[in-house]
Amino acid sequence: MQDSSSSSGLRLVAIPRLVAAGRWRVEAMRSLSEPCLLWFTKGQGRITIAGLTRGYTAHNAVFIPAGVMHGFEASASVFGTAVFFGRDCAVTLPKQPVHLRIRETQAQQEMNLLLDNVQREMEADTPAHDRATQHYLGLIGVWLERQSKKAEAETPKPDATRRLVARYTALLERDFRSGMGVADFAAALGVTPTHLTRCCNAACGRPASALLQDRRIFEARRMLSETRTPVGRIATDLGFNSAAYFTRAFQHLTGRSPSAFRRAP
Repeated sequence: MQDSSSSSGLRLVAIPRLVAAGRWRVEAMRSLSEPCLLWFTKGQGRITIAGLTRGYTAHNAVFIPAGVMHGFEASASVFGTAVFFGRDCAVTLPKQPVHLRIRETQAQQEMNLLLDNVQREMEADTPAHDRATQHYLGLIGVWLERQSKKAEAETPKPDATRRLVARYTALLERDFRSGMGVADFAAALGVTPTHLTRCCNAACGRPASALLQDRRIFEARRMLSETRTPVGRIATDLGFNSAAYFTRAFQHLTGRSPSAFRRAP
């Protein structure tokens, strides 16, 4: 499937293209300013959404609302399509993250056909193709709602651990630039740092500090690759105590200094 886009901000991108500029763009913790649907058709890996890690395989549909922190493994064997709905999408979509394992062949074919139809209409110059695109997007929203209802009986209710980690990742996404440490976030959540870290390890196999550092370093990599902001200013903007500490943290996680990362093609 080719990449397609429209003036409304809607984009269909083949998942291998998402990592063409670096796997860190999908694997590191980050959030988007628009809703996103990941439809995996081949391969497997792990995906972390709001601090909860689960495995994914072929014919998994993962819907991620705007502002929800997430990251997923994307090896060379993973294929599928990412639908970015745009910031002003009027389609009715889930309010919470959804991870669906689609086992019915008919439901799998329905999603494939809907995506093909969206792409065809986006690329068309026939009358009312924009309106047709929106109608097909609406049907994707209906598909998600119906498949979510079917999966409700199989989906365990989030326990206290998962609820705490979801609150932590939401707070982290809001305040990761503030310079707050894990102890500060734990205090804001009314728990001890040890308890918060224990819950994060249980939910996603990573301590609370790793989620925080991953989010900050992702933003640093984005700013280094997409802007000309000086390294010292990036360190300040992301709440690091000094440019030297930022450089050490960045190099520890990425294997390169900020300047070397910026120079790399």
